[in-house]
Amino acid sequence: MSNLSVTHLPARAALEGRKYRYDHPRLYPDIVNDMFVTARDLGPGSSVAPFNLPTLDGGSFRSSELAAAGKPVLVVFGSRTCPVTESAAPGLKRLHSVHGDDVRFVMVNVREAHPGGTIVQPQTFEQKRRHAEGLKSHHQLPFEVAVDDIDGTFHRALGARPNSAYLISPAGKIVFRAQWANETEDIERAIVAAVAGKVPAKPAVTRTMHSMTRMIGYISPVLRTAGKGARLDTWSVVPPLGALMAIADFFFFLPHNRRGLPAMLLMMGLMVGLGAAAFTFGPSLLAQPTL
Repeated sequence: MSNLSVTHLPARAALEGRKYRYDHPRLYPDIVNDMFVTARDLGPGSSVAPFNLPTLDGGSFRSSELAAAGKPVLVVFGSRTCPVTESAAPGLKRLHSVHGDDVRFVMVNVREAHPGGTIVQPQTFEQKRRHAEGLKSHHQLPFEVAVDDIDGTFHRALGARPNSAYLISPAGKIVFRAQWANETEDIERAIVAAVAGKVPAKPAVTRTMHSMTRMIGYISPVLRTAGKGARLDTWSVVPPLGALMAIADFFFFLPHNRRGLPAMLLMMGLMVGLGAAAFTFGPSLLAQPTL
C-alpha cells in the first residue's frame, strides 16, 4: 500500500482528503479546478515532494528511484470514468511504443472523475486498486499503472486535475506540464526535447477548449459505463456539457474522437438561432395587448 497515508496529517488535511472522495462532482471546487491552472500549482521548474506509490505489477513508483533510473518519467493521472482519459489513452499508447525505451510511462489511478451506480467512488484502498486494474485492462495499457492513496495525496499535490500529465526529470523536477493528457503532440515534443537534454520549447500546455473538443464524443459512453446518476450529475452541475454530450450522440456515425467539433458547432448554431429568434420575435410578443 502507498506510504502516502493521511494518518499523521493535521485534521484539516485529513478533512481535505475526505472531501476529495466525492460521490457527486461539484461545480466548485471540482469542475472549476479542472478548467484552470493557477500560479499556486506545481509547474515547470518545481520539485516534486517525495512519493511512494504501489504499482499493479507488485512493484512501486517512488521518487527515490528517479535519479538511479537516469531517465525522465511521464506521469499521467487518470480514471475509468474520466472522458479525457478515454480520449488520451490511444495517443499515450502510441507515445509509449515510440519513446518507451527512453522515458518511463506511469499512469496514476486517481479518484473517479464521474462516479456512478456501477463505478462508485472508492472508499478503501483495495477498492481503488480494483478500479486501477479495470482502468489498465480497459485501455490495455502497455505501461505501469500506479495507485494513489485513498485521499489522493500525490494527486492533490500536483493539482488534482483528472487527466493532467507531468514530465519529471531524474532530479525530481517538473520539466513539462500538460493540463490535459490528450494533447499528445505537445507531450511528444516535450519528450523529444527532454531526452535530448534540452528544455521543452513549450514547458506548459493549457488548451482547454482544444482538449474538450477531443473528448466530447467520449462523455456519453464513459458515463453510461459509470452507471446510474453519472449523466444526471453532469446535467445538474454543468448543463452546457450535458447538452454537448447529448448533441454529440447525434453524430453516432462518426468515430468518438471526431464528434466534438461538429457537436460544438451545432450547439453554437442553435444558440445563435435562439438568440436571433428572441431578438426578432421577443419585442412583438411583449407588445401583444393583454385581454
